Amino acid sequence: MNLDMEKINVLWADDEIDLLKPHILFLKDKGYEVQAAKSGDEAIELISKNEYACILLDENMPGISGLETLTHLKAKYPELPVIMITKSEEEYVMEDAIGSKISDYLIKPVNPNQILLSLKKTLDNKRLISEKTTSNYQQEFRQIGMSLSDRLSWNEWLDVYKKLVYWELELDKSKDESMIEILKMQKSEANKLYGKFIENNYVGWINGKTPNAPLFSHTIFKAKVAPLLDKEETTFVVLIDNLRYDQWKIIQPIVSEYFKIEEEDLYSSILPTATQYARNAFFAGLMPSEIEKRFPKLWLNDEEEGGKNLHEEELLIDQLKRLGKDVKVSYNKITNHAAGKKLSENISNLLQNKLNVIVYNFVDMLSHARTEMEVIRELADDEKAYRSITLSWFEHSPLHDILKQIAAKKCKLVITTDHGTIKVSEPSKVVGDKNVNTNLRYKQGKSLDYVKKDVFEIRNPADVFLPKQHVSSAFVFVKEDKFFAYPNNFNYYVNYYRNTFQHGGLSLEEMIIPFITLSSK
Repeated sequence: MNLDMEKINVLWADDEIDLLKPHILFLKDKGYEVQAAKSGDEAIELISKNEYACILLDENMPGISGLETLTHLKAKYPELPVIMITKSEEEYVMEDAIGSKISDYLIKPVNPNQILLSLKKTLDNKRLISEKTTSNYQQEFRQIGMSLSDRLSWNEWLDVYKKLVYWELELDKSKDESMIEILKMQKSEANKLYGKFIENNYVGWINGKTPNAPLFSHTIFKAKVAPLLDKEETTFVVLIDNLRYDQWKIIQPIVSEYFKIEEEDLYSSILPTATQYARNAFFAGLMPSEIEKRFPKLWLNDEEEGGKNLHEEELLIDQLKRLGKDVKVSYNKITNHAAGKKLSENISNLLQNKLNVIVYNFVDMLSHARTEMEVIRELADDEKAYRSITLSWFEHSPLHDILKQIAAKKCKLVITTDHGTIKVSEPSKVVGDKNVNTNLRYKQGKSLDYVKKDVFEIRNPADVFLPKQHVSSAFVFVKEDKFFAYPNNFNYYVNYYRNTFQHGGLSLEEMIIPFITLSSK
C-alpha cells in the first residue's frame, strides 16, 4: 500500500490518548488517519461500525483491560492486526498478548518513530519484502548471467543451480510476475548450457578420463555413507524417490527443528535419470551394465516384463560386502500411507542395526498422479504449487513422525534421492519400433529417429555402462524442458503431457540432487 497515495485508517485505544496528540499528528503527516478511543468498550464499539487497517491497543485501561479487549477482537475479527502497547515488562503479559496472536508489542514510553515503524512492519511487511527481494534478484540476475557465459566447472554449476533455486523460492513469496518470468527464462538458458556441458563431459567422467568428476549414483554410497558405518551411532538413510533440491529446501526448516545439518551436498544422478537405473546404481555401487553382468537374474531391461526395482536390498548387501562392511542392515520400501504408519510404530526395533535404509516413494507417486489425475493437476498446476503440496504431504506424513523418532534416538541421518524431475513443455518428435520404452525423457532401442539438436545421444550404450539389448541399440536423452512425442496422434499426446513433471532426461532439476547428512540436536 502506498502511504503517500491514500490515508490508512488506524484506531488507537488508550485511556491517556489526549497526551498522545503529537504522536497522532506525526502519523497523520505520514499518511495515517488515526481515530481515538479511551477504553476497551469504546474501541469494540468503533470497530463494529468502522473499518480499520490496524489497532493500537493499550494494555492497561479502566473497565475491560487491553488483554480482554484483545481476546474479544480476535474472536470476532481474527485477521485484524493489533499492536499491543503497555507499561508492563512482566513476562506473563507478553506471553498472553503473543499467545493471542498480536502483530507487534511495544513498551511505553513509545516515540512516534517506533509507532510508525511498527505500523509499516505490520501493514507493509509483505510489500516491502517483495520489493527488496525483487531488487536483490535484479542485481544477482546480471551476475548469474555473466557466470553462465563462462566455461563452468561442475562445482561452479552447483553454485549456479543453488542460486537459481534460492531465487525461485524467494520469488515464490513475491507477486512480481514479471520478475518470476525473468527467472524462468534465466533457468531455461542455464538448462540449455548445462545440456552442452554434460554432452562434453559425461562420457569422460563415467569412464574416469575427465578430471573433477562429480559423485554419481554409483559412487555416492561408498564416498558418503560407508564412512558413517565406522562410527558409533546407528545410521538411517532415507531415500525419498524423485526429491528435487528445491523440494528439499522447502522441507528443510521442518527437519532442522530436530536435526543439525552437518553437510549439504549435491551429487549427480546417472543417465537415464530414471528409478530403475539411478536407484539400482545407488544401492549396488555399480553402473547398470555392471549390475546386469554381476546379477543377470536380478536386472531387467526396459523391454522385459516385471518390476525393475525389486532387488535393491540384495544389491545393497552385496555392496556392503564388497566395501568390507560386515554390519547388520535393514531395508524398508514405503509405497503407501499404511506402510509408513506401520514402520513408524516399529522404529525402535531398528536401533539394533548399524544401517537402516528407508525408501519413501511419495514424491514419485505425486509426479505420476499429477500426470494421470485431473484433481492433482489442478492442485499442483505450477512449480510453486508442486513445492507446496510436497511440503503439505511431508508435514502430515508418517515420514515426518519417523524422522522425529530418529532424532530422539540420537542417530545419524542421511536424506537423499535417486533423481529429480522437470516440468516439461515442448514436444520433440521421435519414431521407434514397438519395443521402444515409454519414458518421455529418454528412449532406448533400435531404429530410433529423433531431432538431433534436442537430445544427447549415446550411439553405443557400453560407452556409458548401459545395457545393450540389441546390436544397434542406442540411448537418447532429451534436454531442457522437452519431452518425446510420437507423430501418431501428436496433438492429443502433447496436450496430455505438456506441463507435467517427468524424469529420465538431461536437466539441472533431474541430475543435480541433494545428499544431506544430519545429526540429532
